[in-house]
Amino acid sequence: MARTATVKRDTKETKISLTFDLDGSGRSEIHSGIGFFDHMLEGFARHGFFDLTLDVDGDLDVDTHHTVEDTGIVLGTAIREAAGDKKGIVRFGTKILPMDDALVLCALDLSGRPYLAYDLELDRERVGELETETVREFFYAVSYSAGMNLHLRQMVGFNNHHVIEAAFKAFAKALDEATRTDARISGVLSTKGSL
Repeated sequence: MARTATVKRDTKETKISLTFDLDGSGRSEIHSGIGFFDHMLEGFARHGFFDLTLDVDGDLDVDTHHTVEDTGIVLGTAIREAAGDKKGIVRFGTKILPMDDALVLCALDLSGRPYLAYDLELDRERVGELETETVREFFYAVSYSAGMNLHLRQMVGFNNHHVIEAAFKAFAKALDEATRTDARISGVLSTKGSL
């Protein structure tokens, strides 16, 4: 069964169309209007082996907040829909990912219970055109829309570009691990019998 999702969101602030394939090959076509954000999402798709297409028409004349946050809402929704009933999946994923000076840990649980623990120390207002405070808003929106327990921790690092990129790639690798299937798992991996 294909583990894919197509999600659209249309508000006064953003118009978003996204397609997502958990079992892809890392192909992406992304147009958010924010170059650095596109680069992060391309890295997410490539390193997670997800296929991702994204078109966003956002109110960038205001700032990048709505575009980034709403993209997180749509991507989180797509992850939840593509994972389906979660039968047979590993559920948990963890990655510690280095990128030059940066080392970022991502751990997640597709538990159905949303939670974000975020510990990235970004000390610049922007990287490219992306406002760095929106990175937290993106991951918050993803975690809540996906029903995912998500921890991101910066272990070391001083270059904001590297820290953010390590976070997106670590998230990709952890999500890829969590959504893999294991033949030993009957139903869902929970003592409750549901996720």
